Amino acid sequence: MTNRQKKINALLQQDLAEIIQQFLRKENLQNILVTVTAVRVTTDLHVAKAYLSVFPFKHAEEILDRIKDNPGVIKNNLGQRVRNQLRVVPDLLFFLDDSLQLIEKIDRSLNDPENPLNP
Repeated sequence: MTNRQKKINALLQQDLAEIIQQFLRKENLQNILVTVTAVRVTTDLHVAKAYLSVFPFKHAEEILDRIKDNPGVIKNNLGQRVRNQLRVVPDLLFFLDDSLQLIEKIDRSLNDPENPLNP
């Protein structure tokens, strides 16, 4: 990954986090925390994959669907923010980042009294 890609990833991650929070407020979704955990742009900078972590996780699919249903609004807001840094605003693909849930599941398994690894 080039330095330019790393800088663009960081820029998009910060801006997308703010845009998604504003979007959720407009949709009247409260008591839900959405974090943009990572953004990865392709080498040609035309596609950006954004990974989202949603808390509480039981609402994750619903939130992701709402975000995916409104890509134009989010891309337009992103374009206004990065118009001085990028010539072309990348197409956005959103994915759930369920790494926190996986960590929690592993932790519960390790602390389980039935764990065969415990002495």
